[in-house]
Amino acid sequence: MLAQYANYEDVDQELLQKDIDEIKKTIKVGERDFQHLLKLERWGRISTISGFLLIAIVSILSSYDSGISSFDFWFFGIIGAALVGVGNVARWANVTHPILHGAYDKVEGIPFRYTKKGFAAGNRRWIDWLDWIKPDAWAYEHNIMHHYHLGEDDDPDNVEKNLKWLHDMNIPMFAKRAIVYTFAAFWKILYYAPNTLRILENKESDGDNIRATSLEYSPFTKLGRKLWMEYYLPYGLFQFVFLPLLFLPFGWSAVGSAFILLVLGEFFANLHSFLVIVPNHSAEDIYQFSTPHKTQGEYYLRQIMGSVNYNTGTDLIDFGHGFLNYQIEHHLFPNMPHSFYQQMQPIVKDICKKHKLEYRQESVFKRILMTVDLMIGKTKVLRVDGI
Repeated sequence: MLAQYANYEDVDQELLQKDIDEIKKTIKVGERDFQHLLKLERWGRISTISGFLLIAIVSILSSYDSGISSFDFWFFGIIGAALVGVGNVARWANVTHPILHGAYDKVEGIPFRYTKKGFAAGNRRWIDWLDWIKPDAWAYEHNIMHHYHLGEDDDPDNVEKNLKWLHDMNIPMFAKRAIVYTFAAFWKILYYAPNTLRILENKESDGDNIRATSLEYSPFTKLGRKLWMEYYLPYGLFQFVFLPLLFLPFGWSAVGSAFILLVLGEFFANLHSFLVIVPNHSAEDIYQFSTPHKTQGEYYLRQIMGSVNYNTGTDLIDFGHGFLNYQIEHHLFPNMPHSFYQQMQPIVKDICKKHKLEYRQESVFKRILMTVDLMIGKTKVLRVDGI
């Protein structure tokens, strides 16, 4: 299958660079793109608010002799939890992600809070993006280390490298799959929060030659204490203590019900984000690289050969994917608005066809199965060595 496509070393990188740079000349980010962002933000907020209201209703009714059945409680409660989960992912993928890339900084007259420097900065973290992950740590880990070291050993999101410990475990494959599926339900807590902290701390401690090589969870270590105080506790206390306690006037039963459903919403958010984020650069047909890129043309080549898209379509379909279904376009133009990727996809496809580069695009559900196979060591990525 791969024979119909050009080999890595045979691609004319200078011409590829020229073709992609031509696209940049057509870019003009404006008010229309900003309004598109505001629409995505509204959709996410509607999902969060409607989900929380549904959780509130069933939690309050369950605390009284209201006649609500166990089935009704779980049916409507799960819907509410799922909506809260969708809103959580939407806030991260559809709003935080492009803003922290500076996608709207060139739009004249936009509020400072929608710029890279203003969004979730300082106390605005509580308003703009309160999550397990600290905004400045994620911005550095993702925008710098991941984007400019894609598929290299320095890529903090290199799935095959990060899961080597699982590959080496002498247990049946079904047990390895069970570990991956369990991990997916808690991955923001277990991986993203401590890893973004580790990467940021390594950047800030370079002058002292002190580098953290593993994730720290213990509150009795310096790094672990910072993880709890600045990452885990702000979000955890708000989401799972403060919000449930709002129902205290209706009794402890309502508090407990709200707590359970909010935890379930977090579970859904982890699974949803894992589904749309992790498969973007991890499967047996995705390339990894043993050396840093040397030219801008090679950088572009690696973004194409090291990424995969999912099915695309309407704003609603793209919203559900967090616009991560345009991963190739995003890695070629990381500081562009989401609306831009919809317009540029046909042009990028034509450039790939011209250079005989495979433009990978498949269902996210097929890609997650391929990713899990890679995570458990059943398959391996394609490697470009010594180039």
